[in-house]
This record gives sequence, C-alpha cells and structure tokens, in this order.
Amino acid sequence: MSIFKNFFRSKSNKEREEISDDNRGKYMPQIKLPIDESFTINFKANGGKFLYCENLNEVFENLNNIFDENNWLDKSGYFYDKNLEERFKSLNLKTDCLKEATYFFTTCENLIADDGSLLISSHQIAESKLIEFPNNFIVFATTSQIVTNIGEGLRQIKNKNKQKIPTNITTIKHFKDLDEKDFLTYGSASKNLYLLLLEDL
Repeated sequence: MSIFKNFFRSKSNKEREEISDDNRGKYMPQIKLPIDESFTINFKANGGKFLYCENLNEVFENLNNIFDENNWLDKSGYFYDKNLEERFKSLNLKTDCLKEATYFFTTCENLIADDGSLLISSHQIAESKLIEFPNNFIVFATTSQIVTNIGEGLRQIKNKNKQKIPTNITTIKHFKDLDEKDFLTYGSASKNLYLLLLEDL
C-alpha cells in the first residue's frame, strides 16, 4: 500500500482529535511523524514544489505540466546523468550546455526528512558548485530514498559506493528567495525546485 495514500487522504474528526496537540499534556513526548510525512512538510516549508507520482505515467504527465506551466517546451535543459536523459528521451527534450540551459534535470542521493533537504553528490553535479547551475531544478527521486537525517544519508552513500565514495557531497535546502538579512542562509544557493517523487515501496 502506498505510504502517501494515508498522508493525502482526509482524516476523520476522531483521528484529528487523537493527534491534536491541544489534548496532550505539555510534558507528553511530541508525536513523531512518519519520515515520508515529515519530509513532505519540511520540503514544502522550504519552498519546494512537491509532485507525488504513483507510477511512471504520472511522472511523465507531471513533467509535461511543469513544462507547460513555465513555458519551457521550447527551452533547453541540462542533464549530467545520461541514464536519466535516456529514461526521458521519449519527451524529445532540448538539451544544451550547462551555461545555456533554462533548467537542470537530475536525480539525488537521498531526501532528508528532518529538514526537507536533498542530498546530492558528484554523481549529480560532478565537481561544479550549485551556483553554476540554472535557477530551475527538476529532481526525479523515489520514496525509498527518503531517510531520517543527513547522517543516515551519508551512510547509505558510503554503503552503495564502497569502491569509490563520490565527492562534492552537499544538500539543497532553500527553494525560494533567501532573506539576505538571515545570516544562517549566507552562501546558500536558492533554487526553484520541482520534486517528482515516484512511489516504489
């Protein structure tokens, strides 16, 4: 059963009462959300655009909607991952060099539930800096890539790449214009980011 079906269905009044913080004592432990729900809430709070897909047909449909919404049908994109480019070749997307591209289409290593960020590495961006990429990102990921925190994501990267651990590991966390007065975001590159999340569990 889809882990997101429970998240997107409407809750009954009884269920709402059961999870309401108003009915809990102030010393009760906080309700721990499932990691998929936690990721979705934090990702949207960061300004990301989340598109849940039950199958590949929905991925293609949502992708076409993104291109229509942004008038990107005649614009060029950049793929670093040639396997990803091959997977979506039926869309006949225009491709160009990094500097000329309107959007960057990529995968990621993991989705981090604790802060709603995306963990990426040299597998996705080579040795380039995020600031060198277009402002528009389209990320294709699966629900099995959701992990609780960055530490868990780093362990997965290490376990999957025992021969050669990728370099340039970083997170993308800000998906809207950053407040220049907020020193915590200094040096971060905000991206207009669409996440196509395919259910695979």
